[in-house]
Amino acid sequence: MTTYQPKPEHKFTFGLWTVGNRGRDPFGAEVRGTKTPAELVYLLGEVGAYGVNFHDNDLIPIDATPAEAETIKNSFRKALKDTGLVVPMATTNLFFDPIFKDGAFTSNDPKVRAYAMQKTMNAIDLGAEFGAKIYDFWGGREGVETDSSKNPVDAIKRNREAMNFFCEYVLDKKYDMKIVLEAKPNEPRADIYNATTGHMLAFIATLDHPEMVGVNPELAHETMAGLNFMHNVAQAWEAGKLFHIDLNDQYPGRYDQDLRFGSRDIKAAFYLVKFLEDVGYDGSRHFDAHAYRTEDFEGVKDFARGCMRTYLMLKEKASQFNKDSEIQALLAEINAVDPMFASVTGKYSAEKAKALKAMNFDRVKIASRGLKYERLDQLTIDLILGDR
Repeated sequence: MTTYQPKPEHKFTFGLWTVGNRGRDPFGAEVRGTKTPAELVYLLGEVGAYGVNFHDNDLIPIDATPAEAETIKNSFRKALKDTGLVVPMATTNLFFDPIFKDGAFTSNDPKVRAYAMQKTMNAIDLGAEFGAKIYDFWGGREGVETDSSKNPVDAIKRNREAMNFFCEYVLDKKYDMKIVLEAKPNEPRADIYNATTGHMLAFIATLDHPEMVGVNPELAHETMAGLNFMHNVAQAWEAGKLFHIDLNDQYPGRYDQDLRFGSRDIKAAFYLVKFLEDVGYDGSRHFDAHAYRTEDFEGVKDFARGCMRTYLMLKEKASQFNKDSEIQALLAEINAVDPMFASVTGKYSAEKAKALKAMNFDRVKIASRGLKYERLDQLTIDLILGDR
């Protein structure tokens, strides 16, 4: 029996905010105690994770003194050394403190925007101190409940100004760091700006240093809006902008649930893992999810192990799919190349256009052909469920 043990080359990472989540929700208080950042690193070392990511205030409380901050960092650094974990990504908490109730970079208050810039520069320094190569921006409060309150064009411009500023800051400090933007359509705001990965890709193209900026798509964020997450990941990959990815699971149309990876839609999870493995994505597989509120910290370990185990099982299934002779023969039939049409498609030329316009097509005959997608889909289900 395969054990599906995580290894460093799998690059499985968790945030301090994921395994450190205490189970609080809008209707109930915390059900788990507090662990220090160092203790959470040891927990992740125990379950076999590769790395740990953090918001600035996951590591250092917003009101910590300089002496307290140094003590925390020293303990965290020792835990990283003891476990061998690394810090691939860091980010800034610009959504929890009341000062950000109307956003950070898009706030109407210039004092809030300036404070958000200061806080982010300090957090970038903190990430760089622990070796983070990716810096994430999630605009959790960058939005509105009423469009009377903000001009969306002004919000776009303010956000662009901030991203351009931080790119220049990273360059000026000579940090080996790229920036990623993380989209979400709603919650905690009614509507959040740059709601999808597609929005973010279009926004990146308008920046002064687009080569430094990519995306960090999150499964739950776009599934909650009813979108096909794998398609959005593919768009980011094709654009050369898939710098990071957040894995979890989610019921469409619900609040942001952050369920254990693969625990709800195993078929969608399979296609996602297959895509990442087929294209050779070599970044972190970051699990931005939480254990059920029913769990103690032993249950948190079960949750973390489950995320990694499911990914590895689906990775094995993806390899099996690619080697399955019946599935591959069917795909070859479905995607058969006709040399006649290869000569008139592709890059435009006047000769190709003339030849294509002269062709005769039997629409009825072409439309009458069955495409065998039902059979292909059932073969996929058979494979996932272990009957192949």
